Amino acid sequence: MVTNAITTGSERAIIENTLDRNREALIATVRELSDVDARRRLVASLTTPISLIKHAAAAERIWFQRFWAGLDEGECDGYSERDEGTFAVAADESLADVIVEFERASRRSRVIAAGFDLDDTKHNPREGTVSMRWTLLAMIEEFARHAGHGDILREQIDQTAPL
Repeated sequence: MVTNAITTGSERAIIENTLDRNREALIATVRELSDVDARRRLVASLTTPISLIKHAAAAERIWFQRFWAGLDEGECDGYSERDEGTFAVAADESLADVIVEFERASRRSRVIAAGFDLDDTKHNPREGTVSMRWTLLAMIEEFARHAGHGDILREQIDQTAPL
């Protein structure tokens, strides 16, 4: 499903729509990849197409479930530590599984975010005092950047695929 761009209306509607469109753009980079191609390591880092989606799901949990909702790690619906483990994909996880995980985390983020005004703030040990607006914009930035990474990886994979 492609979310249509909202270009007028409330600030909140535009921000949330842009975030949803970036979530979709990230998922689009892995659509129709095989599980083997999704796990291909084409750069020196842990970045693979599937790990980008896994990392995005963790980012959703870190910012919305842990930070804004104040949940403990065990109350989250998956990995929520702020480290390289966010890129770790278990051998038995398929690309479809990881997409579902990201979509589930995104749905939960929407519910949590809806409980706060854009100007509501909390103190973050790394970032200082942040607002919900800042968090939503940071997620837009995060997912747009990773969609770009995904586009490049996908281009490499498609270019090397047999004709």
